[in-house]
Amino acid sequence: MEKIQLGKFLSRKKRLAEDVEVLTAAERVRRCFEELGPTFVKLGQLLASRPDLVPEEYVLEFSKLHDRVQSLDFSIVQKLLQDELGLENFKKLVWIDPEPIGSASIAQVHQARLITGEEVVLKVQRPGITKTIEEDLGVLYMIAELIAKYLPETRPYDPESIVNEFFKTLELETNFIVEANNMRRFQENFKTDLELKIPKVFWELTTERILVQEALKGIPLSQDASLRQPDVDPHVVIGKALKIYLKMVFVDGLFHGDLHAGNFFIFPSNKLGLVDFGVVGRLNHKTKRSIASMLLALSKEDYERLAYEYVDLALFTEKINTDRFARDLRDLIAPYFGLNLKNVNLGKLLLSSASIAARHHLVVPSELMMFFKSIISIEGLGYKIDPAFDFLKSSLEFAGELASTNMEPANLMQGWAQVARESKNLIYSFPREVSFLLRKLNSPDHAFRFELKEKKEIFKVWENSFQLVFLGIIIGFCILSASILSLRSSMGNLSELPSLSYLIFGFGAALMIWALRKWK
Repeated sequence: MEKIQLGKFLSRKKRLAEDVEVLTAAERVRRCFEELGPTFVKLGQLLASRPDLVPEEYVLEFSKLHDRVQSLDFSIVQKLLQDELGLENFKKLVWIDPEPIGSASIAQVHQARLITGEEVVLKVQRPGITKTIEEDLGVLYMIAELIAKYLPETRPYDPESIVNEFFKTLELETNFIVEANNMRRFQENFKTDLELKIPKVFWELTTERILVQEALKGIPLSQDASLRQPDVDPHVVIGKALKIYLKMVFVDGLFHGDLHAGNFFIFPSNKLGLVDFGVVGRLNHKTKRSIASMLLALSKEDYERLAYEYVDLALFTEKINTDRFARDLRDLIAPYFGLNLKNVNLGKLLLSSASIAARHHLVVPSELMMFFKSIISIEGLGYKIDPAFDFLKSSLEFAGELASTNMEPANLMQGWAQVARESKNLIYSFPREVSFLLRKLNSPDHAFRFELKEKKEIFKVWENSFQLVFLGIIIGFCILSASILSLRSSMGNLSELPSLSYLIFGFGAALMIWALRKWK
């Protein structure tokens, strides 16, 4: 607070709480976030999943933050629905339960029934929440700038980029059209899977601030009764859940980012359902392949391969020492190798490995961190059902299948086709890039930036070179001057050369001998 010059903005009454002396720095920051409101609570929750950015004690404290707020009065909810939907669409909601089934900082959720008799769930955004978030983000950007300015040790983590990532996350979470579209995409990805139910979206009643979706009749896994339903086998349930999750990650490249037990519904006969698609992870083909390779490397204790996968996914840096990084990964993971979920949590171990990557100057992609966090959720589901559940062992078969499909002829041809396309693009873009480079070089504002490691030696060579050039000019001037004076004397008669010519010739010769001895 003092280093970034923020203390002067706080009144003395608010600076210290009565028990502040007995609290750790991490506890104080967590309590500050709770008092500052929903935006900062969300930020703390984001940082709780980024041990590559904040120390472990802060991660533990931020994980205690809960997004629970007082529910809105039902009259406010009704007015919001009328204003957002219009009177005609509002009349399609013939019944709304005044008591919310969930209340959070951004929205609260109510059960309802349509005029058609269909049971639905309403997600209603809190009034003024977007304005509050915008104001809080302005403060966060200011704090990020001050941190980067006054705390040089934080610059490698780029505080402003953290706020940018947080802003993008909140922007998507506060737009329910985006969440509805996520649900549509998941429905499309699992349209042939009769074992998974994704709620239907009622688009005519859905806006940026209102989401109306089908109510699932199953029981969330967070309730013990979910596993006591007719024909429900817990081991079959976790097997199906894992298969669904791995398909999201390795096949679709679009996975649910918040797979806790409250969002997983179980129906009779082991059928599953998913809700809450506000946070999703997106993976490109390269990242999917690297994740599969990471899991295989873990299974074989190939820490060098694991390190290279990190390096390949992270932003380029010359500071990385891959051998040392691989050794640190081995020191972290090897003691836990072979233990089941009862003894170790793979997701938390991978998050810790990301923290080690950060210490080695690697910027870990946010989508990879979300994947690691999702593993923690899946392991939590598995442990609730079977304490001996081993995510790595259960997922290796799927990862191996992905690796083998990359070697199939069709995929190899697809890979070579991509190489050909990129080569063609390189050929087409080469003249344009050369033209851009020449324009850049000709710009009066352009300057080359390079680093010299042996500066003293190079500067000494330059200094000597300049001295030699300067002496050469003087010697040449002496010879030229003496020659001109000689031409004015009697041609060919050396006895008649002026004395000044002899002096100039002698001075030039002396300089030449001195220079040869000094720089021989």
